[in-house]
Amino acid sequence: MTGKPHLPAVARRRWAGLGVLVLAVTLVAVDATVLSLAIPSISETLDPSGTQLLWIGDSYSFVLAGLLVSMGALSDRIGRKKLLLIGSTGFGAASLLAAYAPGPGWLILARALLGVAGATIMPSTLSLIRTLFPDARERATAIGIWGAGATAGAALGPLVGGVLLEHFWWGSVFLLNLPVLALLLVFGSWLLPESKDPEPGRWDVLSVLLSMVGVISAVYAVKEAAAHGLDTWAVPVTFAVGVTALTAFVRRQLRLETPLLDVRLFADSRFTAAVVASLTALIGLSGVIFFMSQYLQLVRGYSPLEAGVAEMPAFVGAVVGGLLTAQVARRTGSRATLTAGLLAMGAGIGLLGWVHEDTTYLLLGVSFLVVGTAEGVVYTLASDLVLGAAPADRSGAASAVSETAYELGTALGIALVGSVLTAIYTGALAVPAGTDPAAVARAGESIGGAVEAAGSLPQPLGDQLLTSAKDAFVQGMNLAAWLAAGLLLLSAGLSWYLLRVRGRKPGPGGPTGPYGSGVPGTVEPAADRLSA
Repeated sequence: MTGKPHLPAVARRRWAGLGVLVLAVTLVAVDATVLSLAIPSISETLDPSGTQLLWIGDSYSFVLAGLLVSMGALSDRIGRKKLLLIGSTGFGAASLLAAYAPGPGWLILARALLGVAGATIMPSTLSLIRTLFPDARERATAIGIWGAGATAGAALGPLVGGVLLEHFWWGSVFLLNLPVLALLLVFGSWLLPESKDPEPGRWDVLSVLLSMVGVISAVYAVKEAAAHGLDTWAVPVTFAVGVTALTAFVRRQLRLETPLLDVRLFADSRFTAAVVASLTALIGLSGVIFFMSQYLQLVRGYSPLEAGVAEMPAFVGAVVGGLLTAQVARRTGSRATLTAGLLAMGAGIGLLGWVHEDTTYLLLGVSFLVVGTAEGVVYTLASDLVLGAAPADRSGAASAVSETAYELGTALGIALVGSVLTAIYTGALAVPAGTDPAAVARAGESIGGAVEAAGSLPQPLGDQLLTSAKDAFVQGMNLAAWLAAGLLLLSAGLSWYLLRVRGRKPGPGGPTGPYGSGVPGTVEPAADRLSA
């Protein structure tokens, strides 16, 4: 009897702790896309080359993706709260360096350091949710809120960037991190419980190096192949290094008594379906944000703030989708919900394949809303499936796989979609006769370069070059959208296949698992089975 009056206070503290975790994951997600609207300003101020510009966008996600599995395993060992607070401090220091970077090389380095710090934050947030919410239904709701923060953060990045760029210089998008991090450190120290694996084993340094080399090398090779083809020896060599490192990593994990990543988790079809869905959904979302931010500003002439507001339906949809995921999945089942989410996202991105320079905003708004809502559902449900498939003492490593898919998807979305767009743009650009060779070179690198070059040319050459550049960019954008949509449709088919009923025994949540009817093969995590 004496303990009952304290239950409401415990519950309030638990949900307040969730608020801290949502703040953390939103911050990291915002940083993945906040620079999209600042690209023209950075180009003008720091004068990066086309390759440097891509690395300014990619270095954060590449390093983050390469380290997430390692940092997830480290959080299981030294404590998830401790690593979250250490990472938040490092994130603040790297934000200062990025804000005042004197050149493109320094900005790339700062973004990479932000990725290192972000890798300590992301897996800690999801695994701490498991500690805060042992009840399966409460945890599903909590993950829905957390997922809304993650997906909404990525969609919110352009709006935040637009508001700041309307009044300040591009470095202000990094300084915004500092007051948020101060709140995170203060309230995280107070509200969050510590949790870790009671028998963690040793942290295998060789596995850390193999995973990082493998992920970064393989993704870099794919990015370069999409941009430049296989003409250079660096692409096959780098890809071979990546595949070799990842193969060695997997074999080593199978031999280790306490692996950095338990690759046997992928034997569970729910786990595999969830990871693939997260990866492909983020490829679609980040690709859309990357090319639409440029389209709105450089093709349609929107200001950064106007472009951010125009993309608001994606943010609203991501929040709504994340919050409704648990309710929808309980009614229709995880298989139908995940597949429908991927199909809807593919359809929304496919709409952008018919966009032209003067397309009505209604089509754009509908596409943004559908893509954002579907992404909110897919990512939230996938995150819950990952946690449900993993043992409680491996939640940090398992959630790190989910976050790696998130960040790899972000990096690949920019790399692949951006590379396809750039290749088509370069091939379709028609330069008027008599144009200065220096202006031709600038225009050929990007549409931002074409806008600058057109402004320096006499008329009518400037107008002709600008018109050709806009047409070429829209062509590239249309094809990139269709390719991304096709990838989402393939992922939907794969998810439907992987989540089919295989005669598994149901968990204690009922005959069809904690989500209600139609959740094939869903089994409660070990902690919930023990408490049931």
